[in-house]
Amino acid sequence: MVKIKICGISRKEDINYINETKPDYIGFVFAQSRRQVSDSHAMELRKELNSTIKSVGVFVNDDIKRVVELCNTGIIDMIQLHGDEGEDYISKLRTLTLAPIIKAVRVKCQRDIYYAMELSCDYLLLDTYKENQYGGCGETFDWRMVHDISKPFFLAGGLHSDNVLQAISQTNPYGIDVSSGVETDGYKDREKINTFINKVRDVK
Repeated sequence: MVKIKICGISRKEDINYINETKPDYIGFVFAQSRRQVSDSHAMELRKELNSTIKSVGVFVNDDIKRVVELCNTGIIDMIQLHGDEGEDYISKLRTLTLAPIIKAVRVKCQRDIYYAMELSCDYLLLDTYKENQYGGCGETFDWRMVHDISKPFFLAGGLHSDNVLQAISQTNPYGIDVSSGVETDGYKDREKINTFINKVRDVK
Protein backbone atom coordinates (compact mmCIF):
# COMPACT_ATOMS: atom_id res chain seq x y z
CA MET A 1 0.00 0.00 0.00
CA VAL A 2 1.25 3.47 -0.90
CA LYS A 3 2.30 5.46 2.17
CA ILE A 4 0.76 8.86 2.85
CA LYS A 5 2.54 11.94 4.22
CA ILE A 6 0.62 15.09 5.11
CA CYS A 7 3.12 17.93 5.31
CA GLY A 8 2.92 21.41 6.80
CA ILE A 9 1.19 20.51 10.06
CA SER A 10 1.13 23.63 12.21
CA ARG A 11 -2.03 23.77 14.34
CA LYS A 12 -3.76 21.74 17.02
CA GLU A 13 -6.71 21.40 14.64
CA ASP A 14 -4.38 19.81 12.08
CA ILE A 15 -3.31 17.21 14.62
CA ASN A 16 -6.96 16.43 15.38
CA TYR A 17 -7.64 15.83 11.68
CA ILE A 18 -4.53 13.68 11.39
CA ASN A 19 -5.40 11.56 14.42
CA GLU A 20 -8.81 10.86 12.86
CA THR A 21 -7.50 9.77 9.48
CA LYS A 22 -4.12 8.30 10.50
CA PRO A 23 -1.78 8.87 7.55
CA ASP A 24 1.59 7.15 7.84
CA TYR A 25 3.63 10.35 8.22
CA ILE A 26 3.20 14.03 8.97
CA GLY A 27 5.65 16.83 8.30
CA PHE A 28 6.71 19.70 10.54
CA VAL A 29 8.32 22.47 8.47
CA PHE A 30 11.21 24.07 10.33
CA ALA A 31 12.38 26.05 7.30
CA GLN A 32 11.12 29.50 6.39
CA SER A 33 7.56 29.04 5.16
CA ARG A 34 4.03 30.16 5.94
CA ARG A 35 3.70 26.70 7.52
CA GLN A 36 6.86 27.02 9.60
CA VAL A 37 6.73 25.87 13.22
CA SER A 38 9.13 26.60 16.05
CA ASP A 39 10.88 23.79 17.90
CA SER A 40 8.76 24.35 20.99
CA HIS A 41 5.48 24.45 19.07
CA ALA A 42 6.39 21.27 17.22
CA MET A 43 7.04 19.61 20.57
CA GLU A 44 3.57 20.55 21.81
CA LEU A 45 1.95 19.29 18.61
CA ARG A 46 3.95 16.06 18.73
CA LYS A 47 2.68 15.33 22.22
CA GLU A 48 -0.88 15.25 20.81
CA LEU A 49 0.00 13.11 17.77
CA ASN A 50 -1.12 9.48 17.63
CA SER A 51 1.93 7.37 18.41
CA THR A 52 1.47 5.21 15.30
CA ILE A 53 2.13 8.20 13.01
CA LYS A 54 5.74 9.11 12.21
CA SER A 55 6.76 12.75 12.33
CA VAL A 56 9.16 14.14 9.74
CA GLY A 57 11.15 17.33 10.20
CA VAL A 58 11.57 19.40 7.03
CA PHE A 59 14.79 21.45 6.87
CA VAL A 60 16.51 23.71 4.35
CA ASN A 61 20.28 24.05 4.82
CA ASP A 62 19.87 24.02 8.59
CA ASP A 63 22.47 23.57 11.29
CA ILE A 64 23.14 19.86 11.80
CA LYS A 65 23.18 20.24 15.58
CA ARG A 66 19.63 21.57 15.54
CA VAL A 67 18.44 18.70 13.33
CA VAL A 68 20.02 16.12 15.61
CA GLU A 69 18.59 17.77 18.73
CA LEU A 70 15.06 17.57 17.31
CA CYS A 71 15.63 13.86 16.71
CA ASN A 72 17.13 13.25 20.15
CA THR A 73 14.25 14.97 21.95
CA GLY A 74 11.71 12.81 20.10
CA ILE A 75 10.03 15.67 18.27
CA ILE A 76 10.78 14.07 14.91
CA ASP A 77 11.33 10.47 13.82
CA MET A 78 12.71 11.21 10.36
CA ILE A 79 14.68 13.96 8.64
CA GLN A 80 13.74 15.55 5.30
CA LEU A 81 16.44 17.67 3.69
CA HIS A 82 14.88 20.09 1.25
CA GLY A 83 17.79 22.40 0.50
CA ASP A 84 21.23 22.09 -1.06
CA GLU A 85 22.48 19.45 1.38
CA GLY A 86 24.89 17.03 -0.29
CA GLU A 87 26.68 13.82 0.60
CA ASP A 88 28.99 15.47 3.15
CA TYR A 89 26.01 16.80 5.09
CA ILE A 90 24.17 13.47 4.92
CA SER A 91 27.26 11.50 5.96
CA LYS A 92 27.78 13.73 8.98
CA LEU A 93 24.14 13.30 9.99
CA ARG A 94 24.64 9.54 9.78
CA THR A 95 27.34 9.71 12.44
CA LEU A 96 25.08 11.63 14.83
CA THR A 97 21.63 10.03 14.50
CA LEU A 98 19.99 6.81 13.37
CA ALA A 99 16.90 8.67 12.10
CA PRO A 100 16.02 7.80 8.49
CA ILE A 101 16.87 10.55 5.99
CA ILE A 102 14.74 11.74 3.08
CA LYS A 103 16.47 13.90 0.46
CA ALA A 104 14.20 16.12 -1.57
CA VAL A 105 14.98 16.57 -5.27
CA ARG A 106 13.56 19.49 -7.22
CA VAL A 107 13.18 17.75 -10.55
CA LYS A 108 14.18 19.89 -13.51
CA CYS A 109 15.46 17.01 -15.62
CA GLN A 110 16.08 13.29 -15.26
CA ARG A 111 19.72 13.85 -14.34
CA ASP A 112 18.59 15.45 -11.08
CA ILE A 113 16.98 12.15 -10.04
CA TYR A 114 19.94 10.01 -11.14
CA TYR A 115 22.38 12.21 -9.20
CA ALA A 116 20.25 11.99 -6.05
CA MET A 117 20.08 8.19 -6.27
CA GLU A 118 23.83 8.13 -5.52
CA LEU A 119 23.36 9.88 -2.18
CA SER A 120 23.38 7.78 1.00
CA CYS A 121 19.89 8.88 2.08
CA ASP A 122 17.19 6.30 2.81
CA TYR A 123 14.49 7.85 0.64
CA LEU A 124 14.11 10.44 -2.07
CA LEU A 125 11.28 12.96 -2.33
CA LEU A 126 10.64 14.10 -5.88
CA ASP A 127 9.25 17.63 -6.02
CA THR A 128 8.66 20.28 -8.65
CA TYR A 129 11.50 22.58 -9.64
CA LYS A 130 10.69 26.25 -9.22
CA GLU A 131 13.43 28.84 -9.57
CA ASN A 132 14.45 30.46 -6.27
CA GLN A 133 12.04 28.26 -4.34
CA TYR A 134 12.93 25.17 -2.30
CA GLY A 135 9.47 23.63 -2.35
CA GLY A 136 5.79 24.13 -1.71
CA CYS A 137 4.95 25.65 -5.08
CA GLY A 138 1.80 23.53 -5.44
CA GLU A 139 2.56 22.54 -9.04
CA THR A 140 3.18 19.15 -10.61
CA PHE A 141 6.18 18.22 -12.76
CA ASP A 142 6.46 15.86 -15.74
CA TRP A 143 5.94 12.44 -14.16
CA ARG A 144 7.30 10.78 -17.32
CA MET A 145 10.77 11.52 -15.89
CA VAL A 146 10.06 9.16 -12.98
CA HIS A 147 11.27 5.67 -13.86
CA ASP A 148 14.09 3.23 -13.06
CA ILE A 149 14.52 4.66 -9.55
CA SER A 150 16.56 2.42 -7.27
CA LYS A 151 15.58 4.09 -3.99
CA PRO A 152 12.13 4.20 -2.41
CA PHE A 153 10.69 7.64 -3.05
CA PHE A 154 7.88 9.97 -2.08
CA LEU A 155 6.15 11.85 -4.89
CA ALA A 156 5.32 15.48 -4.14
CA GLY A 157 4.34 18.64 -5.98
CA GLY A 158 0.80 19.71 -6.75
CA LEU A 159 -0.94 16.54 -5.63
CA HIS A 160 -4.63 16.60 -4.67
CA SER A 161 -7.57 14.22 -4.65
CA ASP A 162 -8.29 14.72 -8.36
CA ASN A 163 -4.84 13.72 -9.64
CA VAL A 164 -3.33 11.49 -6.96
CA LEU A 165 -4.57 8.22 -8.46
CA GLN A 166 -3.05 9.08 -11.83
CA ALA A 167 0.19 10.05 -10.05
CA ILE A 168 0.37 6.71 -8.26
CA SER A 169 -0.46 4.73 -11.38
CA GLN A 170 2.13 6.54 -13.47
CA THR A 171 5.05 6.64 -11.02
CA ASN A 172 4.53 3.76 -8.55
CA PRO A 173 5.95 5.65 -5.54
CA TYR A 174 6.71 4.32 -2.08
CA GLY A 175 4.69 7.23 -0.72
CA ILE A 176 2.94 10.42 -1.70
CA ASP A 177 3.38 13.81 -0.03
CA VAL A 178 0.67 16.44 0.05
CA SER A 179 0.30 19.84 1.70
CA SER A 180 -1.53 22.60 -0.16
CA GLY A 181 -3.67 19.98 -1.94
CA VAL A 182 -5.51 19.33 1.33
CA GLU A 183 -5.89 22.99 2.32
CA THR A 184 -8.55 25.67 1.96
CA ASP A 185 -7.46 29.30 2.22
CA GLY A 186 -4.04 28.21 3.44
CA TYR A 187 -5.23 25.94 6.26
CA LYS A 188 -5.58 22.19 6.46
CA ASP A 189 -9.10 21.10 5.57
CA ARG A 190 -10.57 18.08 7.35
CA GLU A 191 -12.79 16.98 4.46
CA LYS A 192 -10.02 17.34 1.89
CA ILE A 193 -7.69 15.26 4.04
CA ASN A 194 -10.36 12.58 4.42
CA THR A 195 -11.09 12.50 0.69
CA PHE A 196 -7.42 12.37 -0.26
CA ILE A 197 -6.55 9.58 2.17
CA ASN A 198 -9.58 7.50 1.28
CA LYS A 199 -8.76 7.70 -2.43
CA VAL A 200 -5.18 6.55 -1.87
CA ARG A 201 -6.19 3.73 0.43
CA ASP A 202 -8.73 2.44 -2.08
CA VAL A 203 -5.90 1.70 -4.51
CA LYS A 204 -5.50 -2.06 -4.85
